[in-house]
Amino acid sequence: MTTTAGDNSQPIKFVEVLRREAADEPAPVHTGAVTKETQIIAIYGKGGIGKSFTLANLSYMMAQQGKKVLLIGCDPKSDTTSLLFGGKACPTIIETSSRLKLAGQAVSIGDVCFKRDGVFAMELGGPEVGRGCGGRGIIHGFETLEKLGFHDWGFDFVLLDFLGDVVCGGFGLPIARDMCQKVIVVASNDLQSLYVANNVCSAVEYFRKLGGNVGVAGMVINKDDGTGEAQAFAGNAGIPILAAIPADEDIRRKSASYEIIGRPGGQWAPLFEELALNVAEAPPVRPKPQTQDQLLGLFSADTVGRNVVLEPATTFDMMGRHELVKPTLEVVYDEA
Repeated sequence: MTTTAGDNSQPIKFVEVLRREAADEPAPVHTGAVTKETQIIAIYGKGGIGKSFTLANLSYMMAQQGKKVLLIGCDPKSDTTSLLFGGKACPTIIETSSRLKLAGQAVSIGDVCFKRDGVFAMELGGPEVGRGCGGRGIIHGFETLEKLGFHDWGFDFVLLDFLGDVVCGGFGLPIARDMCQKVIVVASNDLQSLYVANNVCSAVEYFRKLGGNVGVAGMVINKDDGTGEAQAFAGNAGIPILAAIPADEDIRRKSASYEIIGRPGGQWAPLFEELALNVAEAPPVRPKPQTQDQLLGLFSADTVGRNVVLEPATTFDMMGRHELVKPTLEVVYDEA
């Protein structure tokens, strides 16, 4: 495919057009007036902790309560909307925009946004494994959303599902650029998920010190087995518990079958009705990130090894012989 450049009408390769576009600076952050007050909420958590499960049921319940809700999956594995759409894969913005660009066509809302029972949803997507930066994919996705009129859509709630495992500027975009009003963390009673939750709290506090305005609205405890570590962390970090979803076999089985359990009138309806209310009303607060030792202190000594003493290694340990002390070659001058 070729096109023309300027007035000289010389044909240039399409790949050159793409290179020029890639060299352009990103569009500035939107600063104009919005047509409707929208709560944009970023949800973070460890991979596999249940963010997608929580958000699919939360967004469904919000829609049944009469709210206009947009769910955006910001995880490269693109599974946020799978439960909402009964296991069907949703075309991602990244792959769709690339395909249409190669065909010389523009992306429209209908190409990337789909709905079910009042919930609007889309996936940003990301590169294949080892073939690009997931964070850059997030940035490109939001640039595309802005071109599609994201700030004029007039939703009551926009829920962003972000992977919290990685320390990457792209995944921290909503916090760093004040793209959301508040953050919610999803965790469980295990060290790794609380470590990720603490990292998110640290990021929020870091950008608050730089003049940012995003705060943490609270924590959702998923697969709660009653051991209490997540509640203790939330108390120490100064953030509220928005809901505690029990480690229940009925929930596990229905979720594995891509079944929405956050339906009005159902067995689990009160849980998600309360969560929807808390998510809407919880104010963003400045968290108190914990140190590594404080995190370990939430668990028993037998579990985390607090009784282990760090023993320094020696040269003999490393090489099987004692260190040979050599005279220094440094020139030392006597004081005058």
